[in-house]
Amino acid sequence: MNNKLNRLSLAVAIAAAAFASQAHAGGYQINEQSVSGQGYGHAGRGSNVNDATIVFGNPAGMSFLDRAQVTAGGTYLHVNSDIDNASATRNGQPIDGSSDGDMVPGTLVPFAFYAHPVNERLAFGFGVYAPFGSKTDYEDGFIGRNLGNYTELRVMSAQPTVSYRFNEQWSVGAGITYNRVDGELHRQVPNSANPATDLDSRIEGDDDGWGYNLGVIFQPVPETTLGLTYRSKVDYTLTGDFRAQTTSDLPADVLGPDPIPAGTELSHRDARLDLTTPETVNFSITQEMTDRLKLMAGASWTRWSRFDEILVTDPSGDEITFEEQDYSNAWAYSVGGEYQLNPQLALRAGVTLDFTPTSDEFRSARIPSDDRRIFSVGAGWSPTDDLTLDLAYSYLTERSTRVDQERRDAEGQITSTYTADYKNEAHGFGAQLTYRF
Repeated sequence: MNNKLNRLSLAVAIAAAAFASQAHAGGYQINEQSVSGQGYGHAGRGSNVNDATIVFGNPAGMSFLDRAQVTAGGTYLHVNSDIDNASATRNGQPIDGSSDGDMVPGTLVPFAFYAHPVNERLAFGFGVYAPFGSKTDYEDGFIGRNLGNYTELRVMSAQPTVSYRFNEQWSVGAGITYNRVDGELHRQVPNSANPATDLDSRIEGDDDGWGYNLGVIFQPVPETTLGLTYRSKVDYTLTGDFRAQTTSDLPADVLGPDPIPAGTELSHRDARLDLTTPETVNFSITQEMTDRLKLMAGASWTRWSRFDEILVTDPSGDEITFEEQDYSNAWAYSVGGEYQLNPQLALRAGVTLDFTPTSDEFRSARIPSDDRRIFSVGAGWSPTDDLTLDLAYSYLTERSTRVDQERRDAEGQITSTYTADYKNEAHGFGAQLTYRF
């Protein structure tokens, strides 16, 4: 009985880790790598060259900078969630719990970039930023705790980059990315040996992976700039440290002849799963309407259809669990503008539509997200030619969505369910500083 219980707990916890990692990358893919770009909704991510954040937006754009510069900043994200009509079962019986909805702590997403034009054609750059990341921390006693009560994922990337400008119209760029992943997930696993109790299962894992990005900029006329970028997939093999322990005292004969006190560790072992974050293509256009006004538009496509299943194995390669994903390729669209009010002050605004890759059938309590609309405003203030301070604010609202989730054991029996209606919104406050040498 003990071995069977440990194996089940491991399968559930590792599967949750795989699903949450991929859902974070789709449902909460971070776009906060530029506050100047945030102001116009990242509509001109690959075509509007403002500062060193173009190292991320489109490496080809570094060749359009007139001198070396460093840009550093961050965006603080504050998320609000409203949860209604929540219910859950454990081993076929309804369970009690709360659904406060205050499950996403405020988070600062930092970045830093450096770009150095060597001459009129060649430029080098480097960036450190967070492409993916999220954290959900439900309250103690959360009614959906059997499906996930704590999730934290952190991805940091370092990117050396080079670009070359062939002539007044064409420029290309390329970068290599080193990506580091750290994750921690908790959930309460239904105890099949004692239906009235749970096991506290936790997994921590990390890995690193390499990727690359490519960019092209084309200016058919000086007033029109077209940008196209490609960010590669990144392969990870996440190795995890899994632990499961009792959350309450277990009497004798439940798992053995002796009583087991709360907090007793029942399992501690290694496990692994292979993850691939998908490739992304972004196209944008910047059009100078007048000497003061620029309009921008952009579209991004992510190949989330790679994720049709999750396969978790033990260190020997034997299958532990299998889950269908049914992800779809996702699009995001944005429009924005920038108005140079005077030589010192630029005003910005933009709107973004971001469509989720997840399906209704597999939406999770860890990432209960849906299609989004994002409204942004911003400003850039340059007190001198060498220094620019950028500020931006974004309001994100998601379509109301429903989580209808269940878990099954190795024999296909339902062990836990969770259903609830979610309405999510977020506020993003960004600031960055650029200094030119």
